[in-house]
Amino acid sequence: MTRLSHDRYCAEIAGQTSLLTAALPGVDLATPVPSCPGWTVNQLLRHLGWGQRGVAWLVRARATEPPSEAPFRDLSGYVGEDPAVLAEWLAESAAGLAGALRDAGPAAAMWTPLAVEGGAAAFFARRFAHETAMHRADAVLALGGEFILDPDLATDGLDEWTELGSLPQMFDFHPERRALLGPGRTLALHATDTGAAWLIDLTGDALAFRRGLEDAAVTVRGSARDLLLTAYRRQPADSPGIEVTGDAALLSFYLAENPFG
Repeated sequence: MTRLSHDRYCAEIAGQTSLLTAALPGVDLATPVPSCPGWTVNQLLRHLGWGQRGVAWLVRARATEPPSEAPFRDLSGYVGEDPAVLAEWLAESAAGLAGALRDAGPAAAMWTPLAVEGGAAAFFARRFAHETAMHRADAVLALGGEFILDPDLATDGLDEWTELGSLPQMFDFHPERRALLGPGRTLALHATDTGAAWLIDLTGDALAFRRGLEDAAVTVRGSARDLLLTAYRRQPADSPGIEVTGDAALLSFYLAENPFG
């Protein structure tokens, strides 16, 4: 499968942030975010911005250890902020990360949380393009707006979701996910707008996936955007626009036991 370009990922980090900040004027930042329990919109935006800034530092320093998680995990102090001030800060966060990644180039080496193919900078560019898009979805949907995403970016997000979810080291971090494995356990995803399809195979000794439309125990059909929101558990699998045929219980079990993002 072909990934999007490094420049495209960098552009999406800034672009998705711009779309997010454009939705902020006049909103109540204290609005709870159902897809991020315990957070308000205010805290979600601080989480995203501090994450972007931490990775920008990592890329610029070519650091061999991760940045501190404290700034984007301890969010309790962020209340009553001015949306305009927060929007400007978040835009600066995204621009700083996009610029650091462009300057570094995709092959630049540094610490990464997972052993992945290709350069570390390429990993972070792709990861934060989708991280930013999904947190934009969190905020927009919490505020009652409509979340629109380019189909090719949503398709790439599903590629990344299946790839990272199937990495062998995921069992090292989450040994409980071995419970997903079992005979006859296959899930198919079919993006009806782009034609892309994925087969998630849980029948072997490890989680595996491959591109292509195949028969499966359960098949999920919908637009790439709707499939991505369902995969990330930002919307339920019985949402309008999603069609599930076959073993719906297997789909629910997989999504519950394989959270990501």
